[in-house]
Amino acid sequence: MSEQVHSDVERPPVGRVVRIGLLGCGNVGAALVELIDREADTIAARTGVRLEVTRVAVRSMLKDRGLSLPDGVLTTDAASIVADPDVDLVVEVLGGIEPARELIDTAISNGKPVVTANKELLANVGSELALNADAAGVDLLFEAAVAGGIPLIRPLRESLVGEKINRVMGIVNGTTNFILSQMTEHGTGYGEALSEAQSLGYAERDPTADVEGYDAGAKAAIIATIAFGCRVVAGDVYHEGISNISAADIAYARQMGYRIKLLAICEQFDDNTVAVRVHPTMVPAGHPLASVSGSFNAVFVEGEAVGDLMFYGRGAGGFPTASAVLGDVIDAAQNLTRGTNASLGTLGRRRVRSIDELSSAFYINLEVSDEPGVLASVAGIFGDHKVSIRSMEQEGLGAEARLVFITHQASESAVHATLKALTALPTVVRVNSVLRVISNEE
Repeated sequence: MSEQVHSDVERPPVGRVVRIGLLGCGNVGAALVELIDREADTIAARTGVRLEVTRVAVRSMLKDRGLSLPDGVLTTDAASIVADPDVDLVVEVLGGIEPARELIDTAISNGKPVVTANKELLANVGSELALNADAAGVDLLFEAAVAGGIPLIRPLRESLVGEKINRVMGIVNGTTNFILSQMTEHGTGYGEALSEAQSLGYAERDPTADVEGYDAGAKAAIIATIAFGCRVVAGDVYHEGISNISAADIAYARQMGYRIKLLAICEQFDDNTVAVRVHPTMVPAGHPLASVSGSFNAVFVEGEAVGDLMFYGRGAGGFPTASAVLGDVIDAAQNLTRGTNASLGTLGRRRVRSIDELSSAFYINLEVSDEPGVLASVAGIFGDHKVSIRSMEQEGLGAEARLVFITHQASESAVHATLKALTALPTVVRVNSVLRVISNEE
């Protein structure tokens, strides 16, 4: 049997050098520099493009970033990078809306493709930036803005561009998934789980954006824009957070065959409307999303022809996110050398439904008086508002008496009216919890 002998060391062709200006050098930016340095030869061999990071904008020149960069690469003047004729491509990992928007706009105007991981920016002015990029004939790519290292945006905008997508539903915030996983798997209280997330670097000192659903809402706006080909901004997204989820909710969910997850849900309907929302949801234990644990993310895509797809992986962290950025950089660099760009196409205008126009199954946990006739009076309120009960459990005695319901599909408005009427009953002490439920009826 003959063998082919290959040289142990084979230098790739240099090809076209694409010079990168990097805006921001925190966890993701520093990881990107390291990845490009480490993989430059492989990338050049496979694509014919050699990537070089030639300028890096930072807030402080004194901070140790663990990188060895030539003199003159670091600068505190970000504007000089986007105006530099010796920079071919710009990567923005600063975060926030300004000055990122102005810097990206300037880079695009100067004919430079841009790669960004900035979800807040894209969820607010991404459509405008995409239009500007198309007009300038350059790329605006943003795979890393949603779900970290998971390849989701590219499949939605390329592989599934001809697919009618009915719903995208997923766990897109690792912080909240870690907290809920700790509460579910280890019986940890919410406060303790949040503190642990902060100590591990999963949560910020001020965790509001994560735990109240704002971060997931921004990502949901981006997903809906790409999946449905229409303009959705962060302000269109309904959101609830997880800060009111109790140990009792976790226990009841498990007892009833569910797990609680913070889900981003994007849907389109036959009347050409869309709905985008983020809220804690009871997911059947057998559903693929129910088993996604820790800081991992997963996104479930439901298409008309393709059926169900699921994307799973690390949704945050320096290197996973930098890997997604690098994929976009390579795409943009290749397009630049070919004189082409990837367009988002025309984003149509579609009405975004309010939460009151939607329907769901619900979990409703009531604290009630322990006396005869309570169940009948409560069930009567559900019936009066045409909210059908799928299952009911009665728990505890005396001051611990609870009625726990799972409803069939019901409109949000009908459930809100039911809850208002329940709170007026003398035998209902309080409504402890209300959660939406992913049911087999959907």
